[in-house]
Amino acid sequence: MKWMPLLLVAAATAVSAQTRQPEVWMGPPMRDQGASFRALFAYPEQWAETRALIDVLFCTDLHTKKIFTDDEELRRIFAQMKQWKLKFGMEVGAIKPWGLTGADCFAKEKPLWDRVQKLGGEIYAIAMDEPLCCCRMHIKKSDAYAVEETANYIACVRTNFPNIRIGDIETYPSIPIADHIKWIEALEKRLAEKKVRGLDFYRLDVNWVCFTAQTNGSWKQVRQLEQFCRQRKLPFSLIYWAAGYPGLERKGLADDSTWYTAIMQQGYDYAFIDGKPDQVVIESWIGAPSNCVPETAEFTFTRSVRDFVRKFVKRAP
Repeated sequence: MKWMPLLLVAAATAVSAQTRQPEVWMGPPMRDQGASFRALFAYPEQWAETRALIDVLFCTDLHTKKIFTDDEELRRIFAQMKQWKLKFGMEVGAIKPWGLTGADCFAKEKPLWDRVQKLGGEIYAIAMDEPLCCCRMHIKKSDAYAVEETANYIACVRTNFPNIRIGDIETYPSIPIADHIKWIEALEKRLAEKKVRGLDFYRLDVNWVCFTAQTNGSWKQVRQLEQFCRQRKLPFSLIYWAAGYPGLERKGLADDSTWYTAIMQQGYDYAFIDGKPDQVVIESWIGAPSNCVPETAEFTFTRSVRDFVRKFVKRAP
């Protein structure tokens, strides 16, 4: 029965697809000189359950320089992460006002990455911080320029750090879904022309308060991008955050509960349309919530991560 091995392979592939589980990234707020990030290492017993539910702990590469200036402190942090079997990720520049080309950006960042690795930090993955958005909104360059310089940046990383996974973060709905699709296709095409391995994931930063406040965008369109990425076998990554927090803060209505209820609402909204990102990224860059631990207290950051993953992420037993 020559067809039996083929059936077994097909069955194994189907099981693998059914059991594939999202990778969970956690990026705590870096307010008060990284107090929340440091609390994770000062009080490990206060977030043990949350820690077992996540895969990647991350910050920006600039934070490793500006906040963690003590080499020994950073060395201890990386040693603890290895003990906990947590991967380390970073958000990085690729095109920025302070680095207008991919090569220039990488040259300025490489010493930060070298220090991390020297101190025992194994960089698992980097997420480029919105190169297309930066070209459009900040340095006023064309999309073609964004493609070329982002490809140059990725080439630099692949040459110097071949084992690091590389993803791109872009915004929505400020960048329409059709433009995301064109961007991915153009960037992957240019990388193939340069014989450079393409993206390892594509991450969407959704300002979802615009859906109601400005009737601009929808979760259905986000789901369309997820499906496009899946067709290309490009893992789709979604940031969960309290998009309405800044506006509510200006009205005097925001507190730690705002963060918690907002990310849970985003979880419900995207799950309602069968959204299933390959990476779940719970990240705060807005200074909230005010406390990171303990996971058993109301509205702390680790509590929000723990409860979110329990509710919305299917984990293997």
